[in-house]
Amino acid sequence: MEMELLFAGVAVGAFADAVEWYGRLFGRAADVVVTDHEVMWRVAGTGWLYVIKDAARAGRSLVTISVPDLDEAVADLETRGISSGPIETVGDAGRKATVTDLEGNSIALIQVAAD
Repeated sequence: MEMELLFAGVAVGAFADAVEWYGRLFGRAADVVVTDHEVMWRVAGTGWLYVIKDAARAGRSLVTISVPDLDEAVADLETRGISSGPIETVGDAGRKATVTDLEGNSIALIQVAAD
């Protein structure tokens, strides 16, 4: 099965607050405003993260985004008022740091170990 595109969703209750927070996370406004209750950011190539107002599912999302330099990414987020948990080593796979949005959704940033 060939796949071409990925949309990962994050459900929130307080939509306007979430849009502001994710705007700080990505360092820019949403790339696409789908409706009054759904926006999207292109994260990488054909990978998109969308934030949607869905109070019943809010706070249960888990997303992982690979970055080339985890230390730089964490420091950059700090300048935007977003703090991560500690940077952890994950076996031989690499390192990760996790940020949590205002509703408890978890966004892990990972730096994959070089071969």
